[in-house]
Amino acid sequence: MPTEDCQVRWVGPHAVVALPAEIDAANAERIRQGLLSAVSLGTAVVVIDMSGTTFCDSAGVHAVIAAYQQATANGTELRVVATVVLRILTIVGADQLFPIYPTLESALAGPPPRLRQHT
Repeated sequence: MPTEDCQVRWVGPHAVVALPAEIDAANAERIRQGLLSAVSLGTAVVVIDMSGTTFCDSAGVHAVIAAYQQATANGTELRVVATVVLRILTIVGADQLFPIYPTLESALAGPPPRLRQHT
C-alpha cells in the first residue's frame, strides 16, 4: 500500500516508486513497508526513484535492501535511480546487489548496467 513517503506510479509495465527527499529513522519503516508492497505487485520490474533524495541514512539503506531481498524472492527485477545518495549506496555495496542508474529515463529504458566487479 503506497504511503505519503512512498508513492507508486506506473510507467508502461514498470512500477516506479518515488522516495522522499530525506530518509532516516523517522520514516524508514514506512518507506520499507511501501517498498515491500510495491515489489509484491507482480510486475516484472520495479524502479526505486531516489533522484530527489538528498539524504539517506543506514535505516533508509536497509529499507532499500529489504525491498531488493523481497524482489529477488518474487522474481522481480529491482532498479534504483540515485544521484546525491549514490555514494552511500556504493559505500555499503548496494551497487553489487542491484543496478543503479543516473536517471529515471535510463532505468526505464534499458537493460540493467553491468554490476561492478570487485578485484
